[in-house]
Amino acid sequence: MPPIFFTIQAGVATITLNRPDKLNSFNREMALLLQEKLEECAAAPAIRCVLITGAGKGFCAGQDLAEVIDPNGPGMQRILSEHYNPIISHIRNMPKPVVAAVNGVAAGAGANIALACDIVVAAQSASFIQAFSKLGLIPDSGGTYTLPRLIGWQKASAIMMLGDKIPATLAEQWGMIYKVFSDDEFGVESNKIADTLSQMPTKGLAFTKHALSYSMTNSLEEQLLLEDELQQKAASTHDFNEGIQAFLEKRAPHFKGE
Repeated sequence: MPPIFFTIQAGVATITLNRPDKLNSFNREMALLLQEKLEECAAAPAIRCVLITGAGKGFCAGQDLAEVIDPNGPGMQRILSEHYNPIISHIRNMPKPVVAAVNGVAAGAGANIALACDIVVAAQSASFIQAFSKLGLIPDSGGTYTLPRLIGWQKASAIMMLGDKIPATLAEQWGMIYKVFSDDEFGVESNKIADTLSQMPTKGLAFTKHALSYSMTNSLEEQLLLEDELQQKAASTHDFNEGIQAFLEKRAPHFKGE
């Protein structure tokens, strides 16, 4: 079986991590294939939203440790520089929304890949674990950047140092993720979010994503200038004109992602 399932339907590309017997932990093959699929999603105009989920009981248990200790394996430095860092960059630079549909445990790099996505939803039975400290490692895959910005320094520090298992419901309460659905409703509801995003003004969403990313480091003055720049670009799109016309004509808009 391929380590990733990839489907496109009605503007939504679904990437399913597919090593269920290993809780979808990453090896080099899966990491490189995920990068390839993310590049494909970024380049294809017909794809207007990306949904990442996992096969079986888990979302992603992080790195397959058998590969780490393999003397013929890529080694830790290449695992970070060639696997995880490019994955996070692809997600954050994707000019369209990326939804993480966390169907089960998300641990280590798996948790931080999910948290790098624009919208994170989870099944009620899912959980998030910063498992690095129990191996003598530090959180990677952007975790030390993303998590404190989501839930604050104190909670992020405690989670990362203690390696606590955070249930999905608590992750939602803390603002770590957007929403939790019951296990029965999870598949339908997460797909509904992706479907909705795929019908929205894609370029406007990309500009919003860009602005949010820079807001983490910009001063207020720098952010106001960026908003000015991006708003001018958004106002020149087909979808802005369509939205205005639809409003004036009192009809539902038909956005093209252009």
